[in-house]
Amino acid sequence: MPGNARFIFYLFAVLASAMTTAALAAPPDPMVRDINGIAHHPLAAGDKMASVLIFYLQDCPISNSYAPEINRLASAFTNFAFYIVQIDPDLKDEAAKQHARQYALHPPVLLDRGHDLVRRARATVTPEAVVIGKDGTVVYRGRIDNLYVAPGKKRAAATSHDLRDTLETIQSGHSPKPKETTAIGCLI
Repeated sequence: MPGNARFIFYLFAVLASAMTTAALAAPPDPMVRDINGIAHHPLAAGDKMASVLIFYLQDCPISNSYAPEINRLASAFTNFAFYIVQIDPDLKDEAAKQHARQYALHPPVLLDRGHDLVRRARATVTPEAVVIGKDGTVVYRGRIDNLYVAPGKKRAAATSHDLRDTLETIQSGHSPKPKETTAIGCLI
């Protein structure tokens, strides 16, 4: 084999090996069980228009104040896969069930004790919403709305409904431009 041909063959072999390694290194969509033991793939929309993850901390007052709005959104957008992702590594199953009953949480509640979903979605506070499109890309990350100006500082009413606007755009058949807003809440 001439020198150039051998070099090209070697380069091709190295590239092919690197591509195979990269494909194998890509983490698969995790299967996560909710507090009732039902398996979900929260990063994959499946037959829904998109997957919506709301990162939540059971003792965060801002998270708990959003429970009614989260339920309204999940009820209004049934063609989306909604999940509440509890991020407390010490939260016991029974305490999570009791909390879900206390706040009448409608979407499935997932326990992310190891913060796998937190890392993958790059969530930083609770409550924070992450919308993942059918193709697996994040199309929105941030606040549910602008009700909170800062921790402990609330407007009389929200004037911007960022999560709702994103879901309406997707539902209307349009592709939203990837958007990120700053969520106000409890640090993860």
